[in-house]
Amino acid sequence: MKLVASAAHSQANASPSSAPVAVSMDRVVAKYRESTILHDLSLKIAQGEFLTLLGPSGCGKTTLLNLIAGFTQADQGEIFIDGKLVTDLPPHQREIGIVFQNYALFPHMDVARNIGYGLKMRGVPAAEIAQRVDAAMQLVKLGGLGHRKPRELSGGQQQRVALARALVIKPKVLLLDEPFSALDKSLRGAMQVEIREIQRELGVTTVFVTHDQGEALSMSDRIAVMSRGRICQIATPDEIYRRPTDPFVASFLGDVNILPSHFHGEDATHLHLRVGAGLVSIERERLVGGQHAGGRMDIYVRPEHIRFEPLGADSVLSGTVVNHVFQGDHVDTYIDANIAVDGAQRIMVRTAGLESIERFPIGTVTALALPPRNMTVFPEATA
Repeated sequence: MKLVASAAHSQANASPSSAPVAVSMDRVVAKYRESTILHDLSLKIAQGEFLTLLGPSGCGKTTLLNLIAGFTQADQGEIFIDGKLVTDLPPHQREIGIVFQNYALFPHMDVARNIGYGLKMRGVPAAEIAQRVDAAMQLVKLGGLGHRKPRELSGGQQQRVALARALVIKPKVLLLDEPFSALDKSLRGAMQVEIREIQRELGVTTVFVTHDQGEALSMSDRIAVMSRGRICQIATPDEIYRRPTDPFVASFLGDVNILPSHFHGEDATHLHLRVGAGLVSIERERLVGGQHAGGRMDIYVRPEHIRFEPLGADSVLSGTVVNHVFQGDHVDTYIDANIAVDGAQRIMVRTAGLESIERFPIGTVTALALPPRNMTVFPEATA
């Protein structure tokens, strides 16, 4: 038995630009007492899309999720689900399913009754409830466990119950509020894969809240990076990581080196920036916004894009290796380079395997090569 219509599956892989809109928020403002939590926020989520709200604690991502669910009321603006205005509708009339951070299972009910609770409250006939609950349990790999109580289940199994309860009502939108936070690392990774596979199979529009960058990058069709009640950038994981349009996004998502530089000239295709005693030429398209006023600029470059190179008179960057941090599948090497006005600038270089530890022991003076096509430049005024 399918939990959702087959048409939803065909939309699951559609791009946000071509698929119909499932959730729309138009200039929404949310306040708490005298503080504004969300500032004039607009957002469109496509049908079948897996959108992640990513940001630090207090950025407004959970408030945004609660606005979609109806647990929080907007002070201004409008919210639509599947084209229907729901701004003032209570949660039970919005056709949403939600998995909470603590799962919120009824301890006195067995698995089957927990999963079927929403159907019972909607007046669905008992025979249909039994059929849909059985299908949901099979979907989340809980077959044969319908008689157990939540206390008799592992953390991963309890999460599956919460997911089945959210999906069995055939929601138009599935909301996930940091559902992996109570799980250990290995189980968390396994559940991420399972939930993403289920979401793709059903084609259900999903909004996922997390502060974990790895979860956001691995699970999402698009990521909305939030800070101080605003969406700084919304794009695919690859675009967010490789082409950030905001200094906060560039520094929040993944590790990044921020190298101070100064404008030294330009031509039709490149900017020429002085970094310490050396010059770097960067394609103009890597300058965010395309405009600058000269003076100070900051170069953002990921540690895996920097390479060691032989030390020579024409080396742009050089420094002393001060530490190696072994991370299993890679090594993070820290170098103190004399490019900062007030002293050494610490730079991280990420390499696979153990070669950097063997070739560049602590105390080694080495040169570093910067990748022209994998850097982003922000004028200091925008930082």
